[in-house]
Amino acid sequence: MSTPTPEKVRAVHGALMRYRAMAWVTGVVLAVMTIALVWFTVAAVDKADRPLWYSIGWIAHGWLFVVYLLTTVDLVTRTRISALKALLVALAGTVPFASFFAERWVTHDVQRRFPQAESSERSTMTSTTDV
Repeated sequence: MSTPTPEKVRAVHGALMRYRAMAWVTGVVLAVMTIALVWFTVAAVDKADRPLWYSIGWIAHGWLFVVYLLTTVDLVTRTRISALKALLVALAGTVPFASFFAERWVTHDVQRRFPQAESSERSTMTSTTDV
């Protein structure tokens, strides 16, 4: 495998950061909404009596999931992750707490395959904290 160019490393780093952010946001919203679903089901709260935020939360998760899919596709096309792994990562946004595990796996995989992206991330964090 040839050494990726600095432009490619920056592009992969950016795609990874966008993916990580959306994995966490989507995962947190899905976890909160799933806990609320269980709570309302156990408490036998009628669907008509559930608060407005509950409906808005599920709509928000749907739109966040679309953005999560777009960031996943962006990362997959830049890193050439296999189709099966890409599908599993994409589906992780639909299973409560799975996006957290997928994010960790993808981050380790990308940093292993593009070690320059990891050092680029560290130098960016170091240069911003030095100011």
